[in-house]
Amino acid sequence: MKYVIMFTSIPELDAQVPADKQQEVYGRMYQWFGENAAQIADGGAQLQPVETATTVKYRESGTVVVDGPFSEAKEVVGGFQVIDVPDMDAAIALVKTWPGLELPGCGVEIRPMVTDYSQLEQ
Repeated sequence: MKYVIMFTSIPELDAQVPADKQQEVYGRMYQWFGENAAQIADGGAQLQPVETATTVKYRESGTVVVDGPFSEAKEVVGGFQVIDVPDMDAAIALVKTWPGLELPGCGVEIRPMVTDYSQLEQ
């Protein structure tokens, strides 16, 4: 089953991590991708900083384009990856090994992907 894993962080806490610690963890993140290549499917990407986000919203007056992320939360999505594992337990087990989890404020959200769109075909 395919899942999207979204890597989240809190930018204020990211800024407090010493540069040498960030480099060390990022190195292990790249290693993690290599070690888990068999479970990584399709694609993924690291996103530019949240300050580069633009959001398009619908209002009664029409569409509005605003700078910044859609979410008002402190936590931001920094990247995502599609994984292909047997079930949620396997996804959780894989994500628990993500080196970024040791950084303050970092987390990984796991969501099953919709793979059956037949309900839309009416």
